[in-house]
Amino acid sequence: MFQLMKADTMVDFMRWSKLAFGLSILLIIGSIGVISTKWLNWGLDFTGGTLIEVSFEHPQELNAVRTSLQKAGFDDAIVQNFGTARDVVVRLQPREGVKGEVLGDQVVRALMTDSTNEVTIRRIEFVGPNVGEELAEAGGIAIIISLFSILFYVSMRFEWRLAAGAVLSLAHDIILTIGIFSLLQIEVNLTIVAALLTVVGYSLNDTIVVYDRIRENFRKMRKGDSQEVMNASINQTLSRTLITSGTTLFVVIALFLKGGTMIQGFAMALLIGITVGTYSSIYVASALALKFGITREHLMPPQVDKEGAEFDTTP
Repeated sequence: MFQLMKADTMVDFMRWSKLAFGLSILLIIGSIGVISTKWLNWGLDFTGGTLIEVSFEHPQELNAVRTSLQKAGFDDAIVQNFGTARDVVVRLQPREGVKGEVLGDQVVRALMTDSTNEVTIRRIEFVGPNVGEELAEAGGIAIIISLFSILFYVSMRFEWRLAAGAVLSLAHDIILTIGIFSLLQIEVNLTIVAALLTVVGYSLNDTIVVYDRIRENFRKMRKGDSQEVMNASINQTLSRTLITSGTTLFVVIALFLKGGTMIQGFAMALLIGITVGTYSSIYVASALALKFGITREHLMPPQVDKEGAEFDTTP
């Protein structure tokens, strides 16, 4: 159970809200600018193409694999290790009129030409460009629906000013995460979409904890304006926020460093999203609700008259 903190022991977070707003606006503008100019490095799930997973008898250098494929005319091949140094994934752009099985045979022949290392095909997957477009559209719709659902939920549970702050905070997190992916040209696939939705849920959970404390303090703290209530609420939940974020980041960093190439993008999205989400729960969600004019009257329960009828106390 959190206890109300004395004013002299609290960190005045709202004091820096204007500076934080300015920083967030600059980052959002920068992210949108990067996305507009560099766009995203769409993965095979969205662009379409062929994924060929091969296994070598002995560990193989990736540079040697790329050189062999370039000699065979596969200049656009993306080569990555998958699990061990013996397992390699080759991603190829769509080739009109060529089936995945044929491409797989051509890739194996190209690799065996320049090496005595025996090569075995483990898996071949083909994604058509139409399917890729449908997946991209479905992923975007999923994120938009989740934001509107959150807006409805928080409006019903709390108040529309808090709901608007929560949704804008989540949009802030997603835009910054996508902006970093665009800047670094990290491949965006379905696992990244899943990571973005995970970030939405994680950031919302942190925001709801702060909002619960804000509502409770508005009803407990008879003295103090809205800014003081916000500061008290954030300070009371700060230790919980830092411990939760810190322990989660330990796991995500371990996944990023040791999880292998296939999961690095997912871990990177979570790493960025959790870091930005922790910041936005304080300086975007809560501060925006304050800017929208949230007051004690907005969160007080309705009064009941002597006849049992409810009436609103909001001015």
